[in-house]
Amino acid sequence: MEEELRSLLLATSAVTDIVGDKINWGSMPQGQEYPGVALHVIDEVSENTMTGPDGLLQGRVQVDCYAVTYRQAKLLSRAIRTRLDGYRGGGFSGIFLAGARDSREGGTNEADRPFRVSLDFLTNWRS
Repeated sequence: MEEELRSLLLATSAVTDIVGDKINWGSMPQGQEYPGVALHVIDEVSENTMTGPDGLLQGRVQVDCYAVTYRQAKLLSRAIRTRLDGYRGGGFSGIFLAGARDSREGGTNEADRPFRVSLDFLTNWRS
């Protein structure tokens, strides 16, 4: 799921026009310039039948859109939302937006505090 989700975003010009290939799982690498995207698996469960797992995984993925300006973080989040919300294809039987929130990272130096828009997506993946 992780590889296909990242590849899906990297194949979306509206996203890569803003971040290039700076889409990473877990965090933004130290020293990487903004804008960028950090992906996080928040939870994941498998569906089961009386004979065991049926191969369908359901989960929540948090997509953090970081940028130096609020406007750029918001534009990036809109491009990702447009691509992922309602997506079906490959191993995904459905990706759906579950929530969004805006924030700003902490720190003492104003210039080092990027803006962040976080999007939560519910994913349905057939392994």
